Amino acid sequence: MTKNSNKVAVAMSGGVDSSVAAALLQKAGYEVTGFFMYFWHDERAEQPVNRCCSSESEQQARAVAKQLAIPFYTLDFKNEFKRQVVDDFLAGYQQLSTPNPCVVCNREIKFGRLLDKVRELGFDYLATGHYVGKRQEEGKYKLFKAKDVKKDQSYFLYNLNQKQLKHLLFPLGKYTKSQVRKIAAKLDLLVAKSKESQDVCFVGDSVDGFLTRNLGAGKEGPIIDTDGQELGRHEGLRAYTIGQRKGIKIGGSGPYYVLDRDFAKNILIVTSDKQDKRLYSVVVNFSKASWVDSEESSLPLAAEAVVRYNTKPVEAKIVEKDGEIYRAQLEIPQRAVMPGQSIVFYQDDELLGGGVIKEVK
Repeated sequence: MTKNSNKVAVAMSGGVDSSVAAALLQKAGYEVTGFFMYFWHDERAEQPVNRCCSSESEQQARAVAKQLAIPFYTLDFKNEFKRQVVDDFLAGYQQLSTPNPCVVCNREIKFGRLLDKVRELGFDYLATGHYVGKRQEEGKYKLFKAKDVKKDQSYFLYNLNQKQLKHLLFPLGKYTKSQVRKIAAKLDLLVAKSKESQDVCFVGDSVDGFLTRNLGAGKEGPIIDTDGQELGRHEGLRAYTIGQRKGIKIGGSGPYYVLDRDFAKNILIVTSDKQDKRLYSVVVNFSKASWVDSEESSLPLAAEAVVRYNTKPVEAKIVEKDGEIYRAQLEIPQRAVMPGQSIVFYQDDELLGGGVIKEVK
């Protein structure tokens, strides 16, 4: 195979995906170096470990690098992670929204601070184990859904722009998860059977426990049904999301689903009807918009919208913009759409961009 002189830094987490990404790039002839990032963790948690960057994860990543005979280094991004991801997460809950820390981490840390760092060190590319496709067409870099639809992570990458994409590689976009595991097994990588973690990495035991430790205990208040009858007591409204079933703690009849949160009166409103029309939204106002081609499309814009990770796309139209606020009209009402989460747009399988949900109707 012809030697590829390009130097690529691979973000290695100690998992099977980033390990196989490094192996594939090495096989393709790149000069590969592994980088492991240390993030902030909550030392007051019962299990004070950030699953994305534990010492065990570093040992696994280092062992894979040794197997592949590639250089390996660690980077300390604890302060940046705390300031840009964790503090943003806490601020979101203080502002009564439900933030998406993975989107922020990708934007600010992995494809922000890390990309800048490896470019400073002289690397041509940064590669990760994300499941997303990238192509260059007509002078533009474009992102697409991965071959493995269930593992596709393009939803979390809508903030990437042309300047960044020029220096990014995503080797796993054309593979399924099962194929990646087979490659790892064939190469006898130590992480071939490693388990996955999809929870918020830095909270420790639970989101509610993390919020209590960092923002104080929530204010107790009544839980009422749609007829105004009190059914129980909640432990603070911030811990609940629209459509939630688990953790409501109402004995006897049920199940119940969170319908609304009255912050002015500190009341949690629930319904026993899973399909209650008030759980659904057809209008989504969003801000902090970002477009992959770095140019805003003319409106109205027809696209497919995804309002929550790993949910089915729905036909939508971005109909207008008022200052920094866009309004999207959904063809089919969507259940439990939450402010603070991301709405992401596609045409066919191409990722166009997205923004942060501000208000739903």
